[in-house]
Amino acid sequence: MMQHKMILRVVSKLLIPFILLFGLYVQWHGDFGPGGGFQAGVIFASAFVLYGLIYGLGSLRTVLPSWVTRLFLSLGVLIYSGVGVVCMLMGAKFLDYYVLSSTEHGGQHLGIMLVEIGVGMTVFAGIVTIFCAFAGRAAADMYQGDGDQEESNS
Repeated sequence: MMQHKMILRVVSKLLIPFILLFGLYVQWHGDFGPGGGFQAGVIFASAFVLYGLIYGLGSLRTVLPSWVTRLFLSLGVLIYSGVGVVCMLMGAKFLDYYVLSSTEHGGQHLGIMLVEIGVGMTVFAGIVTIFCAFAGRAAADMYQGDGDQEESNS
């Protein structure tokens, strides 16, 4: 079984670091061009989904345990909403970033960057969680299906 996936394993090991690097580029370049948190989260998740497809769900959960994805889901939402609450506590409207720095431009940049990081974390963790849920369900269905066939054969 492992011999059949040798080429996929080697190619994925070469591609995954570049996918993650591109995700970082999209995250940090989102202020100045196309990209941002949502796109970066999807790109990051695609690297882990590729890893899970090639190496299996068990290996993926060893590399990225479910508590980590839950933590990223929570932190992402907390960062996003926390920026808005901090803006309100500083006398502005929710997500009115200009109050976050001494200059209006600096506040906008900082606020958008923090919000994009929160969105990226949430999207990444959400997609990986959904993938693992469906992959685990499919594996359980296959396992149950095999048992049903064995019972009917006996």
